[in-house]
Amino acid sequence: MTAEFAIALPAVLACLVLCLAGVQAVARQLQLVDAAATVARLVALGEAIPAGVVRGSASLSTDVADGLVCVRLSEPASVTGAVRLGFDLSARACALDERPAP
Repeated sequence: MTAEFAIALPAVLACLVLCLAGVQAVARQLQLVDAAATVARLVALGEAIPAGVVRGSASLSTDVADGLVCVRLSEPASVTGAVRLGFDLSARACALDERPAP
């Protein structure tokens, strides 16, 4: 093993770890988008939200305005749930409010 290789190897590994963290963050973002759309549809229909729809440490907020039910899910981005990346992932979805009038 040469000295150049010994110096380059940690840099290559660091780049690989950062790339994998980015892929994981994008995958979790897609899960949040899907979950936000599902929750918005369920809330708009007046149904209960099943326990498995919102996973992890995601926070949920809803807003009803102009006949729309909007849902926002957000959570801190992390690598394997342990190391925080320093930014939040967020997804917002809206659905037409179809709940029966009281």
